[in-house]
Amino acid sequence: MNTTNDSRRQFLKHTLVGAAGMAALPVLTPGELFGAAGQSEKKAQSEKKERVIVKRKLGKTGLELPVVSMGVMNADNSELVRAALDAGIVLVDTAHGYQRGRNEEMIGGVVKSRPRDSYMIATKVRGDGVDRETGEFTADAKAGPFVENFETSLKRLGVSYVEILYLHNVVTRQAALFEEYLSAMVKLKEQGKARFIGVSTHGNEPEVIRAVAGSGVHDVVLTAYNFRQPHVADVEAAMAEAAKAGLGVVAMKTQAGVYWDKERQKPINMKAALKWALGNENVHTAIPGFTTFDQLELDLSVMADLALTVDERKDLEQGEDMGYRGLFCDQCSVCMAQCGRGVDIPTMLRSYMYVYGYRNLAAAREALDGVELGRLACESCDRCTVNCTMGFDVRGRVRDVARIRHVPEEFVV
Repeated sequence: MNTTNDSRRQFLKHTLVGAAGMAALPVLTPGELFGAAGQSEKKAQSEKKERVIVKRKLGKTGLELPVVSMGVMNADNSELVRAALDAGIVLVDTAHGYQRGRNEEMIGGVVKSRPRDSYMIATKVRGDGVDRETGEFTADAKAGPFVENFETSLKRLGVSYVEILYLHNVVTRQAALFEEYLSAMVKLKEQGKARFIGVSTHGNEPEVIRAVAGSGVHDVVLTAYNFRQPHVADVEAAMAEAAKAGLGVVAMKTQAGVYWDKERQKPINMKAALKWALGNENVHTAIPGFTTFDQLELDLSVMADLALTVDERKDLEQGEDMGYRGLFCDQCSVCMAQCGRGVDIPTMLRSYMYVYGYRNLAAAREALDGVELGRLACESCDRCTVNCTMGFDVRGRVRDVARIRHVPEEFVV
């Protein structure tokens, strides 16, 4: 067992209360979680019980939200979104690019007949002009396309404003505080098109969270947070600082890839993972990405008791006990400097997780579309020089997931 795994194990063992939000769950077939025959029965039983809803305030925004919100990235069933809102979920999280815009359109169709004060929407828009090597905005980056894309998102959603607008996929302090985008977001907030603004981050999270918390401008941060992060202690310290400063903290990627293995024979205990993240009171809400009604019920059931049991804590350790590396890539980008061919390894490994953890080929294809195939040199390298902090076979995973670029688009959307 290496030092990183030992540290993570000690952290788990000393966690008395826990929970991880399933920011992204796999697209499972009906019955894969509980069995097809039990779906209707379990749904009927749950409807008869009084549902427990635990709420927390989203920092200085004053918004009071159930600790379980809905990440809609992998969902394409409007009835599931309706069921989530009917069951007590208030916030739905989407993005301009999810399902090439169809995700926002689907949500818009669901909420159009509902009172505007009965639900909340968060959406994310990427900024143009990011240097893929450094994760920072170039000096000539302009916010015009960002604003235009956000206006398109409002039209798709059929609303005049969203509760939260995130600058999507920020991985450096410079990007979080880049004046061009910060000014544009402040203006959109002043215009009433976004009640609150923030950034989303799933790489170099502590630096980004601290930058946002100290900006005096941002209201919310959406951060990756799960029991598999090698640097989870630093992430938690940054989250605590952010919460103390009044920042709203939303957790994503908390399911840590969903499975321990590529073959999907060893699922991570989803309920335990969700409870692990929510056990941190600095997490104001999590955005699990369920795709079935049973997963919806499972997520909501967590609020009945957020305390991790002894068996659940053991479940979160079982993958390492069995020698599994898991599917979650920490997006630390340490690999970038080690690769002599300039392969965008973090994007490749994130796509690998989308394919084998989430069964979302469209999301993987979308991510890979931004990778230059000419720099994908893993096929010609004699050996891989990358020493992954998560212990992954980088070359093997990159070569595996790169094949999706050759699949006709109609088969992955």
